[in-house]
Amino acid sequence: MTHEFDVTKQVRLPAPPEDVWDAVATGPGIDSWFMGKHEVDAQARRVRFTMGEFTSEAEITTWEPPRRLAYRATPAPDGSFDAFEFLVEAAEGGTSVLRFIHHGFTAQDWGGEYHEGFSRGWDMYLHTLGQLLRHFPGRRARFVIASGPEPSASLDAWQKLVHALGLPDTPEAGRPVRFAVDGVGTVDGILDYTTPHYAGIRTPDALYRFHERSGLGMPIAIGHHLFAADADVDQESKAWQAWLERVLA
Repeated sequence: MTHEFDVTKQVRLPAPPEDVWDAVATGPGIDSWFMGKHEVDAQARRVRFTMGEFTSEAEITTWEPPRRLAYRATPAPDGSFDAFEFLVEAAEGGTSVLRFIHHGFTAQDWGGEYHEGFSRGWDMYLHTLGQLLRHFPGRRARFVIASGPEPSASLDAWQKLVHALGLPDTPEAGRPVRFAVDGVGTVDGILDYTTPHYAGIRTPDALYRFHERSGLGMPIAIGHHLFAADADVDQESKAWQAWLERVLA
């Protein structure tokens, strides 16, 4: 049995519609603020999403640059699917207003927690989109993902992570952050996003994102966007994986 859901968000973004469109309607643009790898083919009206061994295909149903984009994934055998819509409007001072809609059906019977988790996740990702447009205009990022050990699926593990980042129990956005990761070096940046479920750190060459997922029965994860031209995704992934296993053991 599938369950219908809808998530709608509206955010002000620090860039004109053309720059927002580049970030939400091109593969490299999406990869610089959202998870996974995307390929957008406007001529074929197709969007392909890949993360690890998982791949999905979506049909572009609306393509009106730089104002409106909509696409819908091919339904899975159980009937579940995701559909996304981006509506971009120019605003004063060279900014834009983005209205975002995520609609679909899921086979997961997680009740309100499923919808709430999606909603919280999109708040974080759309904030990351704003950080991309404000602090990394014209730059592209490579996406790095790693997951903590199984015990980090407990809510208590989040405080371990917060302390490993050198933060107090209730950190406030805007404070400096500095910590070391073997194989990566010293991370020296600003806490640009903080909630009980997410932490975001911005440095001159990265947007680091940490995810608490105990409500979904899943371990803590990272999903980082690396803007350095020489970033080695495989090496970074292994280094962060080892760091998570060490600090969350």
